[in-house]
Amino acid sequence: MTAYRTRLKQFSEVLGTDVVDMDKLRKLCFSGCPCESGYRSISWKLLLNYLPLKKNEWDSWKEKQRALYSQFVHEMIVKPGSTVNNKNNADVTMEDHPLNPNPDSEWGAYFKDNEMLVQIDKDCRRLCPDLFFFQRPTEYPCEEMVNASNKVETLRKRVEQCVLQSETVSRNWLGITNMMSSRKKAHEEYSVLSEGEEAHWEVVERILFIYAKLNPGLGYIQGMNEILGPIYYTFVNDPDVDCRRCAEADSFFCFTNLMSEIRDNFNKTMDDSDFGIGSMMKQLMQMLKEKDPACARKLEEQELKPQYYAFRYLTLLLSQEFPLPDVLRIWDSLLSDEKRFQFLITMCCAMLILLRSDILKDDFPTNMKLLQVSHFFFNFLFQKCFR
Repeated sequence: MTAYRTRLKQFSEVLGTDVVDMDKLRKLCFSGCPCESGYRSISWKLLLNYLPLKKNEWDSWKEKQRALYSQFVHEMIVKPGSTVNNKNNADVTMEDHPLNPNPDSEWGAYFKDNEMLVQIDKDCRRLCPDLFFFQRPTEYPCEEMVNASNKVETLRKRVEQCVLQSETVSRNWLGITNMMSSRKKAHEEYSVLSEGEEAHWEVVERILFIYAKLNPGLGYIQGMNEILGPIYYTFVNDPDVDCRRCAEADSFFCFTNLMSEIRDNFNKTMDDSDFGIGSMMKQLMQMLKEKDPACARKLEEQELKPQYYAFRYLTLLLSQEFPLPDVLRIWDSLLSDEKRFQFLITMCCAMLILLRSDILKDDFPTNMKLLQVSHFFFNFLFQKCFR
């Protein structure tokens, strides 16, 4: 208890100065942030270059950014022809209608967005399935989305409407034709919230959709939801009311800043470059050769390429290898790494060395399964190194 109070005092002193000393903050965060105090939220916002270093600028900066995000919501989550998007409240003309073949039409963009939205929706619904948090209703739902008087449909409803329901035709022994639906209703897969509520996964879905719209060159790529999840979870569970109420906007900008550093990992054209995920996997294998030549040689002999297992480790920042509470602790150290992302590569190397005894004795199929599904060993590593 004394050590914990000492750390709280250290964070209070560093974050209480007029200008935050980032070197001291990184050193503190690398050993873990006290989550109950709310210091993790503030620290991550600083480590992800969202908040300025001058404390007296925080309020004005957050107000400006949150207003900007609200503008994004109004401009990008609209339906063509709605009063929200039609300033003159005029009817949609024949120049822009759902059957308009012009790719630049609003309806054309709407249908194209729906194709991307289906994948985002699928990924966000199953975010952290072992944790019920993302299925629960948010404390501060987006008013533009849940207000029945607005004509802005929620993204969830857009997906439910755009996904066609396929049916199977069959005949029974009497020769009567039956039509059987092959798509489950939404309420059969997920609990339905009351009118005016929205689940946390819907908030994550909205953030990712807006990010994809603002970054058409990259768009949405599967796995981005796993990067956003820990950030949003941290902000929405902060004891400070203001942080919880504006968790969506703050998460968007922190996620955007983090993606600016790791977006090359999601870009397939960068896989073989000196800056993409291919480069990181080469660094990992080179480190393994230096630290454990026998283990590295065994993987090479079995042609167990790092693309089969390390691609996920590095791209998703280990968010799939540990339970979410442990991921938060790991990210304290990962985001504190000034040499991004050397700590990540070092930890992945340690994970492989932890499995060396099994790797050296097992065959290709067993090792493949071990490296892809090895939560027991990695949790052991976490307990040993971070607790």
